[in-house]
Amino acid sequence: MKKVCIILVGLSILTAVTILAVSFMGESSHSAFLRLHIRANSNTTVDQNIKYQIKEEVTTFLTPVVANCHTKDESMQAVQNNLKNIEELINTFLQKSGFRYTARAALKREEFPTRVYEGVTLPAGVYDALIIELGTGKGDNWWCVLYPPLCFAGGMGVNIQYRVKIWEIIQNFFAN
Repeated sequence: MKKVCIILVGLSILTAVTILAVSFMGESSHSAFLRLHIRANSNTTVDQNIKYQIKEEVTTFLTPVVANCHTKDESMQAVQNNLKNIEELINTFLQKSGFRYTARAALKREEFPTRVYEGVTLPAGVYDALIIELGTGKGDNWWCVLYPPLCFAGGMGVNIQYRVKIWEIIQNFFAN
């Protein structure tokens, strides 16, 4: 009987925490991320291929820029300080590759649909993002998350794991 009461109290607390978490997740989860979107000039094979080459150039450039950033604000400031360098890098690459169009890079707040990246779901909403438009920017985009640094997790040997502490407590309770 005592264990049943403890379970009921635990479930009540879990329900309350879940309701609070869901109600607060909307804006706070959006504000926790800095996204990166590279929008291709068009959906032609050539424009899509150059988008992926630009992605490699940009992520290689940004890795040391955001590596020591411990907050989203620090990451945004580091990116802001390098917007001209990012555009120069891309425009030089485009020119050397024979493209006549140029790129624009800007930090913006934009509406995005729900997306899943490396097992992390980002719900639809307004996010801060580094937007890179190649030419018209009307082609399909490539995206990732600059902060926390999910773009670089695979390339830097970082294994990111997300845990829910309350779930661990519940599992430990029933294991004993």
